[in-house]
Amino acid sequence: MPGSLLHIAVLCNPLAGAGRSLEVASQLSRLLSDKMIPHQLFQGHWPGELAAFTDVYLVGGDGTLQYYINHYPYSRLPLAIFGGGTGNDFHWLLYGRVTLQEQLNRVLQQPPRPVDMGQCNQRYFINGLGVGFEGAVAKALTSRNKLPGKTSYLLTILRQILTYRSAEYHISAEETVIDGRQLLVDVSNGSRAGGGFHVAPEARADDGLLDVVIVRALPPLYRMRYLPVIEKGRHLSLPFVTHFRTRSLQISCDKPIRYHLDGEYLEANEIHVSIVPGSLLFRY
Repeated sequence: MPGSLLHIAVLCNPLAGAGRSLEVASQLSRLLSDKMIPHQLFQGHWPGELAAFTDVYLVGGDGTLQYYINHYPYSRLPLAIFGGGTGNDFHWLLYGRVTLQEQLNRVLQQPPRPVDMGQCNQRYFINGLGVGFEGAVAKALTSRNKLPGKTSYLLTILRQILTYRSAEYHISAEETVIDGRQLLVDVSNGSRAGGGFHVAPEARADDGLLDVVIVRALPPLYRMRYLPVIEKGRHLSLPFVTHFRTRSLQISCDKPIRYHLDGEYLEANEIHVSIVPGSLLFRY
């Protein structure tokens, strides 16, 4: 779309990336001004509705994206996400390693393409949800300031490796039913989480399916041994890992389930998860 026909809402999450998002948003606004592209920058207080705009540029991480899709659930405006968060995993999935200038040039040239999102109970997510071990990590992270990238995530994982106790889960999907003690249950729309851990390396965000990765209960020594393997995405063939794709699944436990949605910690007695195919439009 020619720049003269655009009117872009730049929505910045000022808390993302320990303030880095504010810097990225300012740079992005200057680049748009240099190109004489009409836009309005919102930092912190986002508009109640977006009817006046043609596109939305988000500045933040996966949590910012999750907030957007839950705050504007019926918007079909073309989106772009500019990495201003701590992990920026969904940004990486769409754009890879690019400079801000390179990404903006690409976004301005690309037509919008459909991207899936997930639904967990009554909330939407963009990248993924993690049950069990990942939920415990997310809970621990809520009480501390996050460091850039995956540093905080990695340090918290190392602590939880020694202390986490696996729970019994009942996991039901059209493709399979699984019962037993599990270290983690990961349901992914994107392939990467935690600032660089390739938990679901084969996941795609436009295939209409969720990638489910289940790791059986392991002692701390095995957890430590296989952490680098999971980080690199080389774990799907391991004998204690189950991987399948599905459109929906249910997870229950004999105690409250601790889990995260795109890094946000939550608890529920039961989880119902489904894919919402092609519900978002991204320029990438």
